[in-house]
Amino acid sequence: MRAELISFDEAFERLVAAARPLREIDEVDLHRAAGRVLAVDLVSDIDLPPMDNSAMDGYALRVADVPAPGTRLPVSQRIPAGSVGHALQAGTAARIFTGAPLPPGADAVVMQELCEHTGDSVLINHLPRQGEFIRRAGGDIARGRRVLAAGTRLRAQEVALAASVGLPALAVRRRLRVALLSTGSELNQPGQPLPPGGIYNSNRFLLRALLTGLGCEVTDLGIVADELPATRRALREAAEGHDLILTTGGVSVGEEDHVKPAVEAEGELHMWRIAMKPGKPLAHGRVHAAAFIGLPGNPVASFVGFLMLVRPFILASQGVAEVQPDSVRLRADFDWTKPDSRREFLRARMTETGGVELFDNQGSAALNAASWANGLVDIPAGQAVARGEPVRFLPFGGLLS
Repeated sequence: MRAELISFDEAFERLVAAARPLREIDEVDLHRAAGRVLAVDLVSDIDLPPMDNSAMDGYALRVADVPAPGTRLPVSQRIPAGSVGHALQAGTAARIFTGAPLPPGADAVVMQELCEHTGDSVLINHLPRQGEFIRRAGGDIARGRRVLAAGTRLRAQEVALAASVGLPALAVRRRLRVALLSTGSELNQPGQPLPPGGIYNSNRFLLRALLTGLGCEVTDLGIVADELPATRRALREAAEGHDLILTTGGVSVGEEDHVKPAVEAEGELHMWRIAMKPGKPLAHGRVHAAAFIGLPGNPVASFVGFLMLVRPFILASQGVAEVQPDSVRLRADFDWTKPDSRREFLRARMTETGGVELFDNQGSAALNAASWANGLVDIPAGQAVARGEPVRFLPFGGLLS
Protein backbone atom coordinates (compact mmCIF):
# COMPACT_ATOMS: atom_id res chain seq x y z
CA MET A 1 0.00 0.00 0.00
CA ARG A 2 1.39 3.37 -1.00
CA ALA A 3 2.14 6.03 1.58
CA GLU A 4 -0.19 9.02 1.60
CA LEU A 5 1.21 12.16 0.03
CA ILE A 6 2.66 14.71 2.46
CA SER A 7 1.66 18.33 1.84
CA PHE A 8 4.40 20.66 0.67
CA ASP A 9 4.05 22.92 3.72
CA GLU A 10 4.35 19.96 6.09
CA ALA A 11 7.37 18.64 4.20
CA PHE A 12 9.02 22.07 4.37
CA GLU A 13 8.42 22.36 8.13
CA ARG A 14 9.61 18.82 8.83
CA LEU A 15 12.79 19.22 6.81
CA VAL A 16 13.71 22.53 8.45
CA ALA A 17 12.95 21.11 11.91
CA ALA A 18 15.12 18.06 11.18
CA ALA A 19 18.14 20.13 10.19
CA ARG A 20 20.92 20.01 12.79
CA PRO A 21 22.78 23.35 12.79
CA LEU A 22 26.52 22.91 12.50
CA ARG A 23 28.38 23.57 15.76
CA GLU A 24 31.94 23.82 14.48
CA ILE A 25 33.21 27.34 13.79
CA ASP A 26 35.90 28.50 11.36
CA GLU A 27 37.66 31.84 11.52
CA VAL A 28 38.19 33.19 8.02
CA ASP A 29 39.72 36.40 6.78
CA LEU A 30 37.46 38.84 4.99
CA HIS A 31 38.73 37.80 1.55
CA ARG A 32 37.20 34.33 2.12
CA ALA A 33 34.10 35.31 4.07
CA ALA A 34 31.61 35.94 1.24
CA GLY A 35 28.98 33.21 1.09
CA ARG A 36 29.72 31.91 4.60
CA VAL A 37 27.28 32.07 7.51
CA LEU A 38 28.13 34.23 10.52
CA ALA A 39 28.41 32.09 13.66
CA VAL A 40 28.23 34.82 16.32
CA ASP A 41 26.78 38.31 16.50
CA LEU A 42 29.11 40.95 15.08
CA VAL A 43 29.41 43.87 17.51
CA SER A 44 31.31 47.04 16.65
CA ASP A 45 34.18 48.14 18.89
CA ILE A 46 34.25 51.59 17.31
CA ASP A 47 31.98 54.42 16.28
CA LEU A 48 31.43 54.76 12.56
CA PRO A 49 32.35 57.30 11.48
CA PRO A 50 34.92 57.50 14.28
CA MET A 51 34.76 61.32 14.44
CA ASP A 52 32.60 64.19 13.20
CA ASN A 53 33.58 64.70 9.58
CA SER A 54 32.61 66.59 6.47
CA ALA A 55 30.05 65.11 4.09
CA MET A 56 31.15 67.48 1.30
CA ASP A 57 34.09 69.27 -0.22
CA GLY A 58 33.60 72.81 1.05
CA TYR A 59 34.27 75.10 3.99
CA ALA A 60 33.92 74.39 7.71
CA LEU A 61 32.82 77.40 9.74
CA ARG A 62 30.82 78.72 12.66
CA VAL A 63 27.19 79.46 11.83
CA ALA A 64 27.37 82.56 14.01
CA ASP A 65 30.11 83.98 11.75
CA VAL A 66 27.79 84.03 8.71
CA PRO A 67 24.84 86.30 9.55
CA ALA A 68 23.79 86.57 5.89
CA PRO A 69 24.68 85.24 2.42
CA GLY A 70 27.59 87.15 0.93
CA THR A 71 29.72 87.07 4.07
CA ARG A 72 33.45 86.87 3.40
CA LEU A 73 35.73 84.94 5.76
CA PRO A 74 39.49 84.44 5.75
CA VAL A 75 40.58 80.81 5.17
CA SER A 76 42.72 79.86 8.16
CA GLN A 77 43.60 76.23 7.35
CA ARG A 78 43.23 73.39 4.84
CA ILE A 79 42.08 69.92 5.99
CA PRO A 80 42.30 67.04 3.48
CA ALA A 81 40.85 63.61 4.29
CA GLY A 82 43.26 61.62 6.43
CA SER A 83 44.65 64.65 8.28
CA VAL A 84 43.52 66.47 11.42
CA GLY A 85 43.09 70.24 11.60
CA HIS A 86 43.45 72.53 14.59
CA ALA A 87 40.75 74.44 16.46
CA LEU A 88 38.93 76.82 14.15
CA GLN A 89 39.62 80.48 14.95
CA ALA A 90 36.51 82.62 15.39
CA GLY A 91 35.59 84.55 12.27
CA THR A 92 37.48 82.21 9.90
CA ALA A 93 36.69 79.25 7.67
CA ALA A 94 38.63 76.04 7.02
CA ARG A 95 38.94 74.56 3.55
CA ILE A 96 37.78 70.96 4.11
CA PHE A 97 37.34 67.86 1.97
CA THR A 98 34.89 64.95 2.10
CA GLY A 99 35.66 62.63 5.01
CA ALA A 100 38.08 64.99 6.73
CA PRO A 101 37.62 65.47 10.50
CA LEU A 102 35.68 68.57 11.46
CA PRO A 103 37.96 71.05 13.29
CA PRO A 104 36.95 71.85 16.88
CA GLY A 105 34.74 74.91 16.98
CA ALA A 106 33.13 74.42 13.54
CA ASP A 107 29.42 73.64 13.53
CA ALA A 108 28.56 73.53 9.81
CA VAL A 109 30.03 72.86 6.37
CA VAL A 110 29.04 74.85 3.30
CA MET A 111 29.55 73.00 0.02
CA GLN A 112 32.09 74.51 -2.33
CA GLU A 113 29.47 75.10 -5.04
CA LEU A 114 27.92 77.77 -2.78
CA CYS A 115 31.22 79.53 -2.16
CA GLU A 116 33.72 81.68 -4.08
CA HIS A 117 37.35 81.24 -3.03
CA THR A 118 39.64 84.13 -3.97
CA GLY A 119 43.12 84.53 -2.57
CA ASP A 120 43.16 83.84 1.18
CA SER A 121 39.42 84.31 1.74
CA VAL A 122 36.13 82.76 0.74
CA LEU A 123 32.75 84.35 -0.05
CA ILE A 124 29.92 82.35 1.53
CA ASN A 125 26.83 82.67 -0.69
CA HIS A 126 24.60 80.65 1.61
CA LEU A 127 23.09 80.98 5.08
CA PRO A 128 24.34 77.83 6.88
CA ARG A 129 22.42 75.81 9.46
CA GLN A 130 23.79 74.12 12.56
CA GLY A 131 25.08 70.63 11.65
CA GLU A 132 24.73 71.14 7.89
CA PHE A 133 26.77 68.57 5.90
CA ILE A 134 28.37 67.14 9.03
CA ARG A 135 28.48 63.37 9.52
CA ARG A 136 28.43 62.83 13.28
CA ALA A 137 30.64 60.29 15.06
CA GLY A 138 28.67 57.05 15.45
CA GLY A 139 25.95 58.31 13.15
CA ASP A 140 26.13 55.16 11.05
CA ILE A 141 27.20 52.63 13.68
CA ALA A 142 27.64 53.34 17.38
CA ARG A 143 30.28 51.59 19.50
CA GLY A 144 28.79 48.48 21.14
CA ARG A 145 25.98 48.12 18.60
CA ARG A 146 25.21 44.75 17.00
CA VAL A 147 26.09 45.19 13.35
CA LEU A 148 25.16 41.74 12.02
CA ALA A 149 23.26 38.89 13.66
CA ALA A 150 24.49 35.31 13.88
CA GLY A 151 22.92 33.30 11.09
CA THR A 152 23.48 36.00 8.45
CA ARG A 153 24.75 34.72 5.10
CA LEU A 154 27.53 37.10 4.23
CA ARG A 155 27.24 38.95 0.95
CA ALA A 156 29.71 41.49 -0.41
CA GLN A 157 27.98 44.30 1.49
CA GLU A 158 28.14 42.46 4.83
CA VAL A 159 31.83 41.72 4.32
CA ALA A 160 32.38 45.41 3.58
CA LEU A 161 30.44 46.34 6.72
CA ALA A 162 32.73 44.11 8.81
CA ALA A 163 35.75 45.78 7.23
CA SER A 164 34.34 49.24 7.96
CA VAL A 165 34.38 48.53 11.71
CA GLY A 166 37.95 47.24 11.52
CA LEU A 167 37.48 43.47 11.68
CA PRO A 168 40.06 41.50 9.64
CA ALA A 169 38.40 38.09 10.16
CA LEU A 170 35.01 36.63 11.05
CA ALA A 171 33.74 33.58 12.94
CA VAL A 172 31.61 31.55 10.54
CA ARG A 173 29.95 28.13 10.54
CA ARG A 174 32.06 25.48 8.90
CA ARG A 175 30.93 24.37 5.47
CA LEU A 176 28.26 21.67 5.22
CA ARG A 177 29.84 18.46 3.90
CA VAL A 178 27.62 16.91 1.25
CA ALA A 179 28.09 13.59 -0.53
CA LEU A 180 26.48 13.63 -3.99
CA LEU A 181 25.35 10.39 -5.62
CA SER A 182 23.72 9.82 -9.00
CA THR A 183 21.82 6.56 -9.45
CA GLY A 184 20.91 4.94 -12.73
CA SER A 185 22.59 2.43 -15.02
CA GLU A 186 21.46 4.52 -17.99
CA LEU A 187 23.55 7.53 -16.96
CA ASN A 188 26.65 8.50 -18.90
CA GLN A 189 29.31 11.14 -18.44
CA PRO A 190 29.21 14.02 -20.97
CA GLY A 191 31.98 13.67 -23.51
CA GLN A 192 31.63 9.90 -23.74
CA PRO A 193 29.87 8.08 -26.61
CA LEU A 194 26.18 7.62 -25.80
CA PRO A 195 25.20 3.93 -25.94
CA PRO A 196 21.72 2.73 -26.95
CA GLY A 197 19.27 3.51 -24.13
CA GLY A 198 21.72 5.83 -22.42
CA ILE A 199 21.37 9.49 -21.39
CA TYR A 200 23.86 12.06 -20.27
CA ASN A 201 23.94 12.80 -16.54
CA SER A 202 22.86 16.44 -16.26
CA ASN A 203 21.70 16.20 -12.63
CA ARG A 204 25.23 15.57 -11.43
CA PHE A 205 26.35 18.95 -12.72
CA LEU A 206 23.12 20.72 -11.79
CA LEU A 207 23.21 19.66 -8.15
CA ARG A 208 26.93 20.14 -7.69
CA ALA A 209 26.62 23.71 -8.96
CA LEU A 210 23.62 24.38 -6.70
CA LEU A 211 25.41 22.95 -3.66
CA THR A 212 28.55 24.94 -4.37
CA GLY A 213 26.44 28.09 -4.74
CA LEU A 214 25.13 27.53 -1.22
CA GLY A 215 28.64 27.28 0.19
CA CYS A 216 28.72 23.50 0.67
CA GLU A 217 31.81 21.31 0.56
CA VAL A 218 30.84 18.71 -2.06
CA THR A 219 32.18 15.19 -2.54
CA ASP A 220 31.01 13.85 -5.88
CA LEU A 221 30.80 10.06 -5.53
CA GLY A 222 29.76 9.50 -9.12
CA ILE A 223 27.17 7.15 -10.55
CA VAL A 224 25.76 4.11 -8.75
CA ALA A 225 24.32 1.24 -10.77
CA ASP A 226 20.66 0.26 -10.32
CA GLU A 227 21.43 -2.58 -7.92
CA LEU A 228 20.39 -2.80 -4.28
CA PRO A 229 23.73 -4.09 -2.90
CA ALA A 230 25.67 -1.41 -4.80
CA THR A 231 23.27 1.30 -3.59
CA ARG A 232 23.54 0.15 0.04
CA ARG A 233 27.32 0.08 -0.18
CA ALA A 234 27.41 3.55 -1.72
CA LEU A 235 25.19 4.97 1.02
CA ARG A 236 27.39 3.49 3.76
CA GLU A 237 30.48 5.00 2.19
CA ALA A 238 28.74 8.35 1.67
CA ALA A 239 27.72 8.53 5.34
CA GLU A 240 31.36 8.53 6.43
CA GLY A 241 32.51 12.08 7.10
CA HIS A 242 29.50 13.84 5.57
CA ASP A 243 26.61 15.80 7.05
CA LEU A 244 24.22 15.19 4.15
CA ILE A 245 23.85 12.55 1.46
CA LEU A 246 22.07 13.89 -1.61
CA THR A 247 21.00 11.45 -4.29
CA THR A 248 19.19 11.85 -7.56
CA GLY A 249 17.04 9.13 -9.10
CA GLY A 250 15.91 5.79 -7.73
CA VAL A 251 13.37 7.10 -5.19
CA SER A 252 10.20 6.11 -7.05
CA VAL A 253 8.40 2.74 -6.92
CA GLY A 254 9.79 0.94 -9.96
CA GLU A 255 11.59 -2.40 -9.80
CA GLU A 256 14.87 -0.62 -10.59
CA ASP A 257 14.41 2.09 -7.93
CA HIS A 258 16.65 0.92 -5.10
CA VAL A 259 17.39 4.08 -3.12
CA LYS A 260 14.34 3.93 -0.85
CA PRO A 261 14.85 0.28 0.24
CA ALA A 262 18.60 0.89 0.57
CA VAL A 263 18.01 3.82 2.94
CA GLU A 264 15.52 1.77 4.97
CA ALA A 265 18.07 -1.06 5.19
CA GLU A 266 21.03 1.15 6.15
CA GLY A 267 19.20 3.78 8.21
CA GLU A 268 15.67 5.15 8.40
CA LEU A 269 13.27 6.94 6.10
CA HIS A 270 11.30 9.79 7.70
CA MET A 271 9.42 11.17 4.75
CA TRP A 272 8.59 10.13 1.19
CA ARG A 273 6.26 11.31 -1.60
CA ILE A 274 5.40 15.00 -1.42
CA ALA A 275 2.24 16.61 -2.78
CA MET A 276 4.18 18.85 -5.15
CA LYS A 277 4.60 18.95 -8.91
CA PRO A 278 7.23 18.38 -10.09
CA GLY A 279 9.16 16.57 -7.37
CA LYS A 280 6.68 14.14 -5.80
CA PRO A 281 9.10 11.22 -5.19
CA LEU A 282 11.35 13.18 -2.83
CA ALA A 283 12.58 11.31 0.24
CA HIS A 284 14.20 12.30 3.53
CA GLY A 285 15.78 10.24 6.27
CA ARG A 286 19.13 9.37 7.84
CA VAL A 287 21.94 6.94 7.04
CA HIS A 288 24.04 6.45 10.16
CA ALA A 289 25.04 9.97 11.33
CA ALA A 290 24.34 11.65 7.98
CA ALA A 291 21.07 13.19 6.88
CA PHE A 292 19.68 11.84 3.62
CA ILE A 293 17.62 13.53 0.91
CA GLY A 294 16.73 11.72 -2.29
CA LEU A 295 15.63 13.76 -5.30
CA PRO A 296 13.79 12.48 -8.38
CA GLY A 297 15.77 11.65 -11.50
CA ASN A 298 13.90 13.92 -13.89
CA PRO A 299 16.05 17.05 -14.24
CA VAL A 300 13.38 19.69 -13.62
CA ALA A 301 11.89 17.70 -10.74
CA SER A 302 15.35 17.49 -9.23
CA PHE A 303 15.91 21.22 -9.80
CA VAL A 304 12.59 22.32 -8.28
CA GLY A 305 12.87 19.84 -5.40
CA PHE A 306 16.30 21.20 -4.56
CA LEU A 307 15.23 24.85 -4.64
CA MET A 308 12.05 24.40 -2.65
CA LEU A 309 13.04 21.75 -0.07
CA VAL A 310 16.76 20.91 -0.11
CA ARG A 311 17.81 24.57 -0.09
CA PRO A 312 15.93 25.43 3.15
CA PHE A 313 17.27 22.26 4.80
CA ILE A 314 20.84 23.26 3.90
CA LEU A 315 20.33 26.84 5.07
CA ALA A 316 18.88 25.68 8.39
CA SER A 317 21.82 23.26 8.80
CA GLN A 318 24.20 26.17 8.25
CA GLY A 319 22.45 28.17 10.97
CA VAL A 320 20.81 30.66 8.60
CA ALA A 321 17.98 32.43 10.42
CA GLU A 322 15.62 33.00 7.45
CA VAL A 323 15.07 30.09 5.06
CA GLN A 324 11.80 31.09 3.38
CA PRO A 325 12.32 32.16 -0.25
CA ASP A 326 11.63 35.72 -1.35
CA SER A 327 8.49 36.16 -3.45
CA VAL A 328 6.53 38.87 -5.23
CA ARG A 329 2.93 39.14 -6.48
CA LEU A 330 2.74 39.54 -10.23
CA ARG A 331 0.00 39.60 -12.85
CA ALA A 332 -0.57 36.28 -14.63
CA ASP A 333 -0.14 36.65 -18.37
CA PHE A 334 -1.49 33.13 -18.83
CA ASP A 335 -4.50 30.92 -18.09
CA TRP A 336 -4.04 27.79 -15.94
CA THR A 337 -7.32 25.96 -16.38
CA LYS A 338 -6.46 22.41 -15.30
CA PRO A 339 -5.01 22.61 -11.79
CA ASP A 340 -3.41 19.57 -10.20
CA SER A 341 -4.29 18.08 -6.84
CA ARG A 342 -0.69 18.81 -5.83
CA ARG A 343 0.96 22.18 -5.29
CA GLU A 344 2.60 23.20 -8.56
CA PHE A 345 5.78 25.13 -9.26
CA LEU A 346 5.71 26.32 -12.85
CA ARG A 347 8.74 27.52 -14.79
CA ALA A 348 8.03 31.15 -15.62
CA ARG A 349 9.54 34.44 -16.66
CA MET A 350 8.74 38.05 -15.79
CA THR A 351 7.59 40.13 -18.74
CA GLU A 352 8.57 43.70 -19.60
CA THR A 353 5.06 44.87 -18.69
CA GLY A 354 5.20 43.60 -15.10
CA GLY A 355 3.45 40.28 -15.61
CA VAL A 356 4.67 36.71 -15.69
CA GLU A 357 4.47 34.18 -18.53
CA LEU A 358 4.90 30.40 -18.57
CA PHE A 359 7.17 28.17 -20.61
CA ASP A 360 5.09 26.09 -23.03
CA ASN A 361 6.39 22.71 -21.84
CA GLN A 362 5.99 22.22 -18.09
CA GLY A 363 7.15 18.59 -18.17
CA SER A 364 9.53 17.42 -15.45
CA ALA A 365 12.17 16.41 -18.01
CA ALA A 366 12.18 19.73 -19.94
CA LEU A 367 15.42 21.18 -18.60
CA ASN A 368 15.40 23.93 -21.21
CA ALA A 369 12.40 25.38 -19.34
CA ALA A 370 14.59 25.97 -16.27
CA SER A 371 17.16 27.76 -18.41
CA TRP A 372 14.53 29.92 -20.14
CA ALA A 373 12.78 30.88 -16.87
CA ASN A 374 13.90 33.40 -14.26
CA GLY A 375 11.69 32.06 -11.51
CA LEU A 376 8.82 29.81 -10.45
CA VAL A 377 5.10 30.52 -10.18
CA ASP A 378 3.69 28.92 -7.02
CA ILE A 379 0.18 27.53 -7.67
CA PRO A 380 -1.73 26.17 -4.65
CA ALA A 381 -3.19 22.67 -5.01
CA GLY A 382 -6.44 22.58 -6.93
CA GLN A 383 -6.35 26.28 -7.87
CA ALA A 384 -7.00 27.52 -11.40
CA VAL A 385 -5.56 30.83 -12.60
CA ALA A 386 -7.18 33.23 -15.05
CA ARG A 387 -5.20 35.71 -17.08
CA GLY A 388 -4.84 38.99 -15.18
CA GLU A 389 -5.09 37.46 -11.68
CA PRO A 390 -2.21 37.93 -9.20
CA VAL A 391 0.13 34.96 -8.65
CA ARG A 392 3.05 34.31 -6.31
CA PHE A 393 6.37 34.45 -8.16
CA LEU A 394 9.65 33.15 -6.71
CA PRO A 395 12.63 34.75 -8.52
CA PHE A 396 15.64 32.54 -9.14
CA GLY A 397 17.78 35.42 -7.88
CA GLY A 398 16.69 34.63 -4.34
CA LEU A 399 16.46 30.85 -4.71
CA LEU A 400 19.92 30.40 -6.17
CA SER A 401 21.85 32.40 -3.57
